[in-house]
Amino acid sequence: MNEATARVLAVNGWEVVHVPGQGCCGALHAHGGRISAAGEMARRNVRAFRASGVDWVVSNAAGCGATMREYGHLVGADDGEASAEGSVRGEEGAASRWFSERVRDVSEILAGDGRSAWPGAPLPVRVAYDPPCHLLHGQRVRTPPLALLASIPELTVIPVPNGDECCGGAGIYGITHPDLGGRIGGDKVTAVLETGAEVLATGNPGCAMQIGAGLRMRGSRVQVAHPVEILDESYRRAGFYGA
Repeated sequence: MNEATARVLAVNGWEVVHVPGQGCCGALHAHGGRISAAGEMARRNVRAFRASGVDWVVSNAAGCGATMREYGHLVGADDGEASAEGSVRGEEGAASRWFSERVRDVSEILAGDGRSAWPGAPLPVRVAYDPPCHLLHGQRVRTPPLALLASIPELTVIPVPNGDECCGGAGIYGITHPDLGGRIGGDKVTAVLETGAEVLATGNPGCAMQIGAGLRMRGSRVQVAHPVEILDESYRRAGFYGA
C-alpha cells in the first residue's frame, strides 16, 4: 500500500520526500490511553517533518491521519500544557499546529487538482467502498475517495449500505471488546456481501483487517484493497510505470 501510494503520487508529478526520523504516529497508543507515549511520538514526527521542509504530510491510513490532525491538541496534553480549547502554548504548540494543518489523506490530494496522469487503464471490476470512521467522521473526508475511484475507467463503484456505521474495529476496540466488535463487524460483512462486489475498498488498515477477517470467516472470496492500490493497478495496466 505504501509503495502504491508513492508510485501514484510520483506519476502525478508530486515529489515524494523521504523524511528521516519519522516513526509511528501514536494513534494506537492514544487509543489505549497511553497519552504520554503518543505525545512523545507526535513531537518526534513534528520535528522530523519540520526539518524536511515538506509542503504536505500525506497519510494513506485514516486512523493515522485523524491522529496527526490532532497533534495540536495531543502535544502537551500529557503534561498539562494544553488549554481548555485544546491548543498548546509556545513554540512547540506552533510547530504541532503547523504539522496538523498540512496533514491530508492521500485521496484528498489525488481526487482534485493533484492529478496529472488521468485516466489510467480500464478496470472492469465491481468495487464496494466503505468509508473508515476515522476518515468520514474524524477527518470529515467524504467524497474524495469516491471521486478517486470514479475516475478509473470501467470501474463500478458501489457504496456499502449504511457505510457511515462502524465496522467494529474502531482503533483497538475490536481487540479489547471482541464479542461486540465481532457482532458489529458481522453486520458490516453482511452489508458488503449484499453489494455483490468483487473487491472491498477502504482507506484504513484496521478496517481492512476487521472486514477482511470477517469475509474470510464467511468463506468469501471478496478481496480487500486501499483505493490507491486500485488506482495503482489501473496505472500499471496503462504502462505509466514502464516495463
